[in-house]
Amino acid sequence: MKILNFLLIIFISISSSIKADSKKNLIEELKNGGKLIFIRHAYAPGGGDPDNFDINDCKTQRNLSDSGRIQSQKIGSFFEKNKILIGKVYSSEWCRCKETAFIAFEKYETKNFLNSFFSEKFANNKKKQIIDFDKFISTWDKDQNLVFVTHYVVIAEILNYAPSSGEIIMADKSLKVIDTLEIEY
Repeated sequence: MKILNFLLIIFISISSSIKADSKKNLIEELKNGGKLIFIRHAYAPGGGDPDNFDINDCKTQRNLSDSGRIQSQKIGSFFEKNKILIGKVYSSEWCRCKETAFIAFEKYETKNFLNSFFSEKFANNKKKQIIDFDKFISTWDKDQNLVFVTHYVVIAEILNYAPSSGEIIMADKSLKVIDTLEIEY
């Protein structure tokens, strides 16, 4: 039993330092610049959007909860605390993404190629959005970090990665995922 406890303590110690090293590596990569940073909007309870969804009326949309707002603050704090420079922040036109971007970074621009195409109402936009995203990235000044606050389906399509709410996904210019960081809500 003592040996089992000893091995358990060693395992916990090793895995904790690995996690810390991984976060340190992520921060260093981001400080180097030239990364595409995808952030799935912070926690907004539920899934998809209501039938009466109107892009110009946040009251008709699925929005951030108080926990999602706190998570958005934590996202911004992560970048600020670690002195990670951001060239520009872009957001989907959905209110939950705009609110995440505003709380975390204050300044942002919306881009419709970051909009969700999850619901049937917007599914036909997917191909054009991906083409528009690719065109946009082809003009990117690769010295700066860019942030994209968007949706699960967009990140999954572009990076072939399934993000959690508020998760930060770092990719290189070829859209290869380098590292991720989950921010608790």
